[in-house]
Amino acid sequence: MKQIIQQLNRICLAILVSSAIFLGSCAESFLDPDPLSFYEPNATFSTESGLKASLAICDRHLKLYYALDHNEMLPLGTEYIFSDMMVAGATDKGQMLCDIANMLTPTSENRDNHRLDRTNSMWYFWNETYRGIMYANTILQFVDGIDSLDEETKNTYKGRAYFHRSFRYLALLFQFGDVPLVTKLLDVPKNNYRSTKRDAILKMLVKDMEFAIEWVPDQKDMSLIGMVNKGACRMLLTKCYLAIGEYAKAKEQTDILIDRSGYSLMNDPFGTFNQGGEPETWPIIRNVIWDLHRAENKLISQNTEVIMGLPNRGAAVEAFTPMLTMRILYPFLFNEQVITTDKKQALLNIRRDNNDYDPQYDYQRAFGRGICTFRPTYFSTHSLWWVNGVEDTGDLRHRSDVGNWVRMIDYKVNNKESAEFGQNLTLAHKELCTDTIRRWYDVPHYKFWLDDPVNEANISGSDGLRGATNGGIADWYLYRLAEAYLLRAEAKYYMNENDPTIKDDLNIIRRRAECTQFYEGTVTIGDIMNERARELYWEEWRNVELIRVSLCLARSGKPDEWGNTYNLETFDKQSGTDPAGGSYWYQRINRLTMYNKGPIEITSTGNNTPNYTMDKRNLYWPIFEAPMTANYKGELAQNYGYDGYDPNTPKWDNWEDAVADEDRID
Repeated sequence: MKQIIQQLNRICLAILVSSAIFLGSCAESFLDPDPLSFYEPNATFSTESGLKASLAICDRHLKLYYALDHNEMLPLGTEYIFSDMMVAGATDKGQMLCDIANMLTPTSENRDNHRLDRTNSMWYFWNETYRGIMYANTILQFVDGIDSLDEETKNTYKGRAYFHRSFRYLALLFQFGDVPLVTKLLDVPKNNYRSTKRDAILKMLVKDMEFAIEWVPDQKDMSLIGMVNKGACRMLLTKCYLAIGEYAKAKEQTDILIDRSGYSLMNDPFGTFNQGGEPETWPIIRNVIWDLHRAENKLISQNTEVIMGLPNRGAAVEAFTPMLTMRILYPFLFNEQVITTDKKQALLNIRRDNNDYDPQYDYQRAFGRGICTFRPTYFSTHSLWWVNGVEDTGDLRHRSDVGNWVRMIDYKVNNKESAEFGQNLTLAHKELCTDTIRRWYDVPHYKFWLDDPVNEANISGSDGLRGATNGGIADWYLYRLAEAYLLRAEAKYYMNENDPTIKDDLNIIRRRAECTQFYEGTVTIGDIMNERARELYWEEWRNVELIRVSLCLARSGKPDEWGNTYNLETFDKQSGTDPAGGSYWYQRINRLTMYNKGPIEITSTGNNTPNYTMDKRNLYWPIFEAPMTANYKGELAQNYGYDGYDPNTPKWDNWEDAVADEDRID
C-alpha cells in the first residue's frame, strides 16, 4: 500500500486536473460546472503509472466514507441515523436532523449551506460517490490505449475499476433510488441527463462484476494489501445478485467464499494485544472479538477472516486520515451537565501532568472525549441482544466484564470534591443528567476505541491531545468472511424460508462470540438482520443494506419477522408516519426505534424537545435541488413523496440506452 500512496502523491494532482473535463461535464455539472482542463488526459493516461494512480485514488476514497471528518461528523453516521441503529445526537444544534419526516426536502441540502446545520452527510454521499465513479471511468476509458499492457493486465484493471464503479452505484441506488447512469468521460459538458431505473443499473452491475471475478486475482496472488481482490468482487457480486433476484447465484458465490477461497473465521485471540487507552481505568481481558477489531490486526496475514480491508495507518501519519470514532460516537460527559447528587460535576478531564493524577479514573484516555454527533438507539444497545426471549450475557460483542462494551453505570465519579467520588454513575434522579440523548448511552467499545500513539505521547498537551481522546488513524474492514455467512443465510431465506441450514450460518458466528443462545428451528429475516447488526456495526452501510433487503423481500414475496409481505410496485411509493404499510426498512425503524414516538424533553442549548420522525417516503433521500437545476437541458426524476415528484418523468429502462445517450449533448 505504501507504493500505491507514493504514486498517488506524485500523480493525483495531474489526474484531478486532467479529469476536470469530466468534472465539468458529468457529476460536477450537477453542482457547479468547472472550466475545461488545459491538460490532455490522453497524455496523462498514456502509461500504466497514470492508471495506477487513478486506481489508488479509488482505493483511498473508499475509506473516506468511514474516516473523513465533516466538522464533527463522520459520513457513515448518516447511514446509521437512517436505520434502526442510531439517531442524531447533537442536541446543541437547533437544526439537528431528527425530525426527518418534516425537515428533509429537495431544498434542505442546497449548494451553499448543505448538511442541514452540518448534522448529516447526504450531500457528501451524492458528490463523493459520483467522484468515485469518475475515477473508475477514467481507468475504463484509457486502459485499452496503453499498448505496453497485455490483455490480461488490461482486464485486471478493468475488473478493479468495475468493482469501484459498481460499489458506488449499488450505494446510490439504495440511497437515492433511480439515478443518472454515467459510464464515460465526455469532451464537453452534458446537462441533459435523465435518470435510469434501478433494475436497469443493477443488470449492468451484475455484468460488470461477473467480468471482475474472472480477471481480478485472489489476495494470495497479490503483493499489496488494500487493492480490490477476487474475494471482494465475489462479495459485491453476491449483493448484486441478491438485489436482482438471482438468489441461487448469490448463494453459489458465498459457497465459494466460505468453502473454496482459503478464508476462515478467527476463533481465537491473535496478533497484537492492545490493552486499550488506560488499563487501570478500563482493563481489557484479551478475547478474540477485541483482537479482531484492533487496527494493528485487521490486515495482517494471520487474519484469515479479512476479505478486503481499507489501509489507513503507518509511519507517515500525514498520509492517512484520522477516524474520529471516539469523539463523534461516544457520549458527551465531561462537563457540568452530568452531575452528582451533591451537585458536583461527575466526570472531570484529569491531566497526567498533575501531581494528584490517578490512572484509575482517566476516562478520557480510556474512552475518548465524546461529543455525540450520533447516538445508538435503545434497540441497538439493549433489545438487540435478546435471543430466544433471553438476554445473551455470554456474547463477547456485548460484554463489559472483558472490556468490549461500556455501559454508563461502568463509569465512576472521578471528582474528588464530591462525596460520591469512586461511586458508579446513576440516574436515580433526573437532574443528574439533563440531556440523556447526548450524554447517557452504552457504547461498543471494541469497535470504536482506536489507538493514537502520537497524542498518547503528549502528556502535557491541550484538552484534545491527552491520549487517544478523539481516535487515531486505523485500518478498517470493508468485507469480512462473517458477512459472507450472513449473506448466504439471506440467499437461502429468499429461496426457501424454511431451509433448516439457515440457522447454521448464524450460529457459527454466534459460537465465535461465545454466545449462550443459538437459533433453533425456523429463522426469520429479522434474525438475519439482527445478527448483521451485532456483527457488522459500523462496518456495513446499514441504511443501504436495509433498503436492499426491503427490495429482496418485495421481489421474493417472503414475509418479514412480523408476517408482513411487500409489493414490488408499491413498497417504495408510500408516505406517512403511521405504523401500517411502507417498506421493511420503515417497519424496522418505526417498530424498533424512538422515531415517530413523540417529542423528548431535555435541557439543551439548541434543541430542548427533539422530535424524532421518519416518513415512509424517506426510504430514499430526495434528489437535491443543485443537481436538478444544473441538469437544465434535461429532467432528473424526483423520488416519491418529495416536491417535484412526477411519475411521468421519462427514465431509461435499460442501461444500454442510457449509455448510448451519454454522447448526446444537445
